[in-house]
Amino acid sequence: MPTYTIETTYRVPVYRQRTYDAATPAAACRQAIEDDDWSNDKLDYEAAGETYVTGIWLGANAAYSGAPVPVPSHFDETIQRKVTHFEVLFGLLKIVIADQVAQRRTDAYWLARASTAVAKADAILTGARDPDDPIAAPRPCHVLAQLAEDRVRDQIAAIIETDPRFAGLAPEAVSEGDIHAACLTVAASIDLSEEIGAAEFRAVIAALRAAKQAKGG
Repeated sequence: MPTYTIETTYRVPVYRQRTYDAATPAAACRQAIEDDDWSNDKLDYEAAGETYVTGIWLGANAAYSGAPVPVPSHFDETIQRKVTHFEVLFGLLKIVIADQVAQRRTDAYWLARASTAVAKADAILTGARDPDDPIAAPRPCHVLAQLAEDRVRDQIAAIIETDPRFAGLAPEAVSEGDIHAACLTVAASIDLSEEIGAAEFRAVIAALRAAKQAKGG
């Protein structure tokens, strides 16, 4: 049976109590955070944290000398587990926001709240202060075209009938995997920048005409 050396840890809060003159609570907090004089600090053993694993090594008395073993995540400190999962949820939230903006499927109120949450998460991960004002939601993106696999499937029989290159091929011989792979290839290789640029220009002109008409011009 293998032998392991396990290092476990618990945190004891160190605190101090000091008075600061400031115009606002936030300014007082900033002074306290930036104050590096801890000459009157105290240990709060009654508020000691949980015991968690900070190291595993193979062998007896092998701390920092034996072969390290990864610590299973559920033995990590709860706060660290929350941080790790926070980063995962944060990444998913950013993806969802981008998708919802592109598809215009989200109410503006909730999109604005999600955008603010993303900005705060960014601040937490980078050690910055929270945003002072609500973050404006990204402007919606309008989908100009979709490459739908079911519509590709619907056109296969007609192409087989009219294109001699595929004579003798049955529509059912084209698998869903073939269609999916083909759509991915086309989507990755096609360049619609000119079409998108033209659409943006037409939208600018239409917006200007609407604004001019509203002014009675």
